[in-house]
Amino acid sequence: MSDKPIENKKILLIYNPNAGSGMFARHLDNIIDAFQERGLAIIPVRGTMSCVLDYLLQGINQEQYRQIIIAGGDGTINTVVNLMMKYDIDLPITIFPAGTANDFAHYLGMPNDLEGMIEVALDDHIIETDIAKVNEKYFINVAAMGELVGVSQKTDPNLKNTIGVMAYYLKGLTEVTHLHPIKVRLTSKEYTGEEDMYFMVVMNGSSAGGFKKISPDADASDGLLDVLLFRKMALHEMAPLFFNVLYGSHTENKNVLYFQTGELYIEADEDVSTDVDGEEGEKFPMKFTVLHKKLKVFAPEGRR
Repeated sequence: MSDKPIENKKILLIYNPNAGSGMFARHLDNIIDAFQERGLAIIPVRGTMSCVLDYLLQGINQEQYRQIIIAGGDGTINTVVNLMMKYDIDLPITIFPAGTANDFAHYLGMPNDLEGMIEVALDDHIIETDIAKVNEKYFINVAAMGELVGVSQKTDPNLKNTIGVMAYYLKGLTEVTHLHPIKVRLTSKEYTGEEDMYFMVVMNGSSAGGFKKISPDADASDGLLDVLLFRKMALHEMAPLFFNVLYGSHTENKNVLYFQTGELYIEADEDVSTDVDGEEGEKFPMKFTVLHKKLKVFAPEGRR
């Protein structure tokens, strides 16, 4: 990264002070100082009230800004990206991972230290990634459905902030014996059929809930979504599959349906819990599409 001053434009910094351990908010002054030293004025905004963000982004003058920095977890990123799409904002973003799992930041290879994050934001390496859409909601990383979605939604936020992604795993283990399969109908050019599923993810990124290799072949810039459906299975088959998922070898497992597609329609005869980028998701039926290379993102050098 060069030390020369960057063009005199502002940076909008949207941060979630409650994300993760709250570390980011404690270092806010140091972050502002690092950018001001390079001649960049930062406009910090707490991202805890969507109505405030809506008002702010509705009237933003894009010509005045270099980028939007989003500091938080995937849910905070999702909120901002949806508002950017709503108001046709084409500014590049930088993601400062400050949440629990930080799945999309992991996909991008973002550093975990503040100095490294700032270096990426001040550099000029920008990539283009896809934005996925389910019904009327956009997402950057994952849409999940099935009973296991309740694991995240029922996990105590204080526990998640204290022990991180292990909270998801521990809570999930308590739910295994209570699972019941849900019949869904999938329609796409690549696969059409009925399945009894325990859990399903539609991925743009490669990791979800801290599982780093749940979609090992995902490319968020290829115009395709990675679909993984975990079929009804015997209890004794769950443990081997769990370890398959940890090592990214589960796409060949007989209990997993896997394919890539640019458009997918899913129906179910009962209510199904859904989750989009860590937040409560859309209702069934669900139609998935992809906006190819719609989002500009500052990323570490070497990330394409």
